[in-house]
Amino acid sequence: MRESGILMHLSSLPSPYGIGTMGREAYRFADFLVKAGQKVWQVLPVTPTGYGDSPYQSFSTYAGNPYFIDLDLLCKDGLLKKNEYASINWGEDPCSVDYEKLFHNRFSLLKKASACFFAAPPKEYEDFVCKQTAWLEDYALFMSLKDENHGAPWYEWPEGVRRHQYDALQATYARLYDDVLFWRFVQFEFYKQWNALKAYVNNAGIEILGDLPIYVAHDSADVWAHPELFELDGDLAPVEVAGCPPDYFSETGQLWGNPVYNWDAHRADGYSWWLSRIAHANQVYNRVRIDHFRGFESFWAIPAGDETAVNGCWKKGPGMDLFSRVNEQLHAKIIAEDLGLITPEVRTLLRESGYPGMKVLAFAFTPGTDSDYLPFHYDRNCVCYTGTHDNETLTGWLHSLSKTELSYVKSYTRSRTIEDCVHNVLALAWESPADTAIAQIQDFIGLGNEARMNTPSTPSGNWRWRARKEQMNARLAAKIHSLTKLYWR
Repeated sequence: MRESGILMHLSSLPSPYGIGTMGREAYRFADFLVKAGQKVWQVLPVTPTGYGDSPYQSFSTYAGNPYFIDLDLLCKDGLLKKNEYASINWGEDPCSVDYEKLFHNRFSLLKKASACFFAAPPKEYEDFVCKQTAWLEDYALFMSLKDENHGAPWYEWPEGVRRHQYDALQATYARLYDDVLFWRFVQFEFYKQWNALKAYVNNAGIEILGDLPIYVAHDSADVWAHPELFELDGDLAPVEVAGCPPDYFSETGQLWGNPVYNWDAHRADGYSWWLSRIAHANQVYNRVRIDHFRGFESFWAIPAGDETAVNGCWKKGPGMDLFSRVNEQLHAKIIAEDLGLITPEVRTLLRESGYPGMKVLAFAFTPGTDSDYLPFHYDRNCVCYTGTHDNETLTGWLHSLSKTELSYVKSYTRSRTIEDCVHNVLALAWESPADTAIAQIQDFIGLGNEARMNTPSTPSGNWRWRARKEQMNARLAAKIHSLTKLYWR
């Protein structure tokens, strides 16, 4: 079935409270997607942001981001009063997230709501805690300890809790019980609001496509609670970290810094951690894009402490041994992010898994090169993107091209101006043979690199872009709907 969708992360939605939330504007965007004739709403990971405010460096692979909890919905439930948050300064620029102001203001409000909530907690709360215990208890205690230790990473905590020892954890749990309750409450409210939004979106005939990073942050509840599943030394420090080798885009490669997996340990217990993780993602979203899929075939392992990715080496991942179990035990709709250095072995893994891969049009136009990303090479079982959250916007990309490159794109798309070119690249994605076509909302609006979501290997200034309400208007919806109808999506 031919279909299309739009990439718009929750953080980028309009909101009077500093960042997009699961409130009114999320429902308005769902309505916009319906008017635009779309069937897919793609988001980035909705997990808590950690280092660099990145959703790919999260404190938990299971928890939801507290920033996305809508304050007006808390007010509607009687947990906050409007005057407690209406006058707060959430940032000067409505098109940019001010994470510092969020950090200093949001949690004090959530603690007020929590105190009110626990005066008479509903039965649904106990049901939630019971069903999510496998990850929730570790996460709630992890965040409580992080607060007690002034934000320090877990590997700098006192020895007993650092090593996740039972006696130390029990004593800590009793001491920090009120804090544990707060972090449980935060997750209850996140998933209450998320599930209501997801139901609304699904009832409108739209599926949510989420994102599952291959790696987790070293400073996360996941690594803290399961250090044996990662390549750590006796002091719980990474032996090797993840990244990408040097390539055309970077002479020194990409140094992500996440600990790599101890795949022997995962294999020994039947990949239970991965099966649980993907099963959870399958409940949170309707479909799941697995980031850096090629890392399951072979991954770039860099000696811990190196300042670049140059000295890394390729090591074998689990391959189909993992995904055979995923396909047997889970009914998950998975998309494989198969970008980067793609070898015949990676292509074989993708084919055997049965998952659709990704084709990015912004990678297709190298003059004189028969790129695999040109649409005539596509089979149906793939997802065509104009670009991803890691790329320039279409407008920004076109402005960055050399005269020769731009001339080639214009010729290929039969365009006279850059504005024409943006429209025609979008049309190229929608008319392609790919079963699914997706573009960032920034490209439909026609924004430049001021609206870029992320620049890889830059430590700050990312994940901040926000849309204005008036940009998602009826005229734009009609334009997208016309394109979608024309190409039978």
